[in-house]
Amino acid sequence: MNLPEIINRLLQTQNHFDSRAYADCFAETAVVYDEDAMHEGKEQIRQWNEATNDKYQTVLKPVDFRQNGNMAVLTAKVSGTFDGSPVLLDYYFEIENGLIKSLEIKIH
Repeated sequence: MNLPEIINRLLQTQNHFDSRAYADCFAETAVVYDEDAMHEGKEQIRQWNEATNDKYQTVLKPVDFRQNGNMAVLTAKVSGTFDGSPVLLDYYFEIENGLIKSLEIKIH
């Protein structure tokens, strides 16, 4: 699967539970929407990712990817220490200047 460099980097940092490197994949003013919550800016994204890693130890395996300009959707098999693991999730990205501008995570 041919993924943009920034998404490959995001997957690697997530699968190594490196919240600081994960947040560095995002623009300074980026926004993440997950589980009915919004996280704004790199520091909030880092804190959210760190809390999620501590709670769920999520690992992502890409299943499908499609892109149209700056918009992309990654479907990933997500496993971890949560009920129903593994699950398919869709990651809706907006990419700008090689960084993630926004990310919304939804059940597939």
